[in-house]
Amino acid sequence: MQEIIVDIAISPDEWIKLYQGTATDVHARARDGRSVRFPARILSRFYLRDGIRGSFRILFDEQGRFKNVERL
Repeated sequence: MQEIIVDIAISPDEWIKLYQGTATDVHARARDGRSVRFPARILSRFYLRDGIRGSFRILFDEQGRFKNVERL
């Protein structure tokens, strides 16, 4: 299992674009310096009125398939 930790700040306006499908992926820099891209939908349960903000651990299997995300 592989993991990345990212710090995310997505405004409500940006989230609407992601939710409506105008954009589908989140691009972020992991804390270890890697540039990562993942489907926005994995963050949907963390959406609040002010968007999505916080640090998240994203787990992938050895083939790079998403397994889980958790807020830190």
